[in-house]
Amino acid sequence: MKILEVAPFSAGVCGLWARIHAESQLLAKKHNVYVFSSNIKRGSGKHEIADVYEEIDGVKIHRFPARFHIGENTYFWNFEKDALKLKPDVIITHAYRHFYSSAALKISKKLKIPCFLVTHAPFVELKTRGFYLSLLAFLYDKLIGKNMINSYDRVLTITKWELPYLLKIGCKKEKIEYSPNGVPDEFFKIKSREKNNDIKKILFLGRVAPIKDIETLIKAVKLLRDASINVCVEIVGPIEEEYGKTLRDLIREYNVANIQFLGPVYDLKTKINIIDTADVFVLPSKREAMPQALIEAMARGKIIIASKTLGSAEIIEDGKNGFLFDIGNVKQLSEKVAYILKNYNKLKNIKKEAIKTSKQFAWSALIKKIEDLVVSIGT
Repeated sequence: MKILEVAPFSAGVCGLWARIHAESQLLAKKHNVYVFSSNIKRGSGKHEIADVYEEIDGVKIHRFPARFHIGENTYFWNFEKDALKLKPDVIITHAYRHFYSSAALKISKKLKIPCFLVTHAPFVELKTRGFYLSLLAFLYDKLIGKNMINSYDRVLTITKWELPYLLKIGCKKEKIEYSPNGVPDEFFKIKSREKNNDIKKILFLGRVAPIKDIETLIKAVKLLRDASINVCVEIVGPIEEEYGKTLRDLIREYNVANIQFLGPVYDLKTKINIIDTADVFVLPSKREAMPQALIEAMARGKIIIASKTLGSAEIIEDGKNGFLFDIGNVKQLSEKVAYILKNYNKLKNIKKEAIKTSKQFAWSALIKKIEDLVVSIGT
């Protein structure tokens, strides 16, 4: 079977591309898989251009010039001619409320083939998007989304919390399938690396962008230092330039020199090693749909502290498999860290529960459901 995945990005670092990369790579073991995307590279906050053609793990990637973009965010790019020439058997398009997903649906109708939409959880509160973006989202749902959503053969949600939002805009319940982001099996197979020092390390892993609210973590570290609790922090991920400057200025202002920026990590084994050297994983985001780095850290048995975003709260049960704090609440975060460090050796059951939770997201299990769905409808 020939499968076409349509995505906003296919280069750089972001949770959406991590999902598409893993999914397409696993599907490519049995099928011919192609990825069409914009040529924007995700992660730096700049307008960086990726190569037009690339093959990764058996997946053939074709990138098209973005006609309109704001920084990294890409909105229009024309791939219809190439898709019609490719003649795939199935199209899987990623992200609701994007015009390329509308184009993918249009192409599927021309070719008379199935088209699946992976939503990637764009349904968020007004305060997290801002007034104008929320207004545009509202208008899209009313004028376009409600007339289009049921034209897809299936609508795949990466979270469970999306269901009422989809039903509200008129999506038929029988069209909806739950298909979360997954964790590569290596996260469960590679033996854990023992720490070789007693320094308590906090890890943030992901895009270093304003939505991640790393200021809250830096301010919490200052409170910990003021309470004579010493920790070191590693911030791992691609840094948006302006935001990186803001964070470094804040670090200097608070004189917390024990915070390091390590940049992005692309190699899976290196990422696992970095996670293994941490004691606590912190995700202080203002918004998370289905946090990839969080479930990866859980798979390595890390103690998690995450802000109460919709995505994190769906996965973390406070005090059972991790800890939650109110978004932006510096005092709560510092208190959670202090409690964990004080009681670290008594929290082994939290680590076990984290691993247990993460196993439901193993890609080896998730990909079978996706493949069965695609094959059953696509043949």
